[in-house]
Amino acid sequence: MSQKVMELVEKATMKAEVPVFEIGDTVDVHTKILEGSKERIQIFSGLVIARSGGGSREMFVVRRIVAGEGVERKFPLHSPKIDKIDVKRKSVVRRAKLYYMRDRSGKATRLEERRG
Repeated sequence: MSQKVMELVEKATMKAEVPVFEIGDTVDVHTKILEGSKERIQIFSGLVIARSGGGSREMFVVRRIVAGEGVERKFPLHSPKIDKIDVKRKSVVRRAKLYYMRDRSGKATRLEERRG
């Protein structure tokens, strides 16, 4: 009984259309930023290294390199703050989590592109 109630509550907060992306994809996440009374879109682009959770609690982690430092950001998939997610590149990976990418730098961070 309570499981069905939880599903109904979650369904109301979930987005109707969720973009299809996987671990290893390079994405652009368009995030709404509030600055005073103005709202603007900020783009965070990088490699999806993890996805976790389910339903309205689903999250994904995007990693990129800025000025030689690795920056990771965790986004809720169904957040109203996320405007859209663009998939720029798909890569071949054989793991569910790419945490090993944190230890790599330079050319070692390259992943093979998925064809078709």
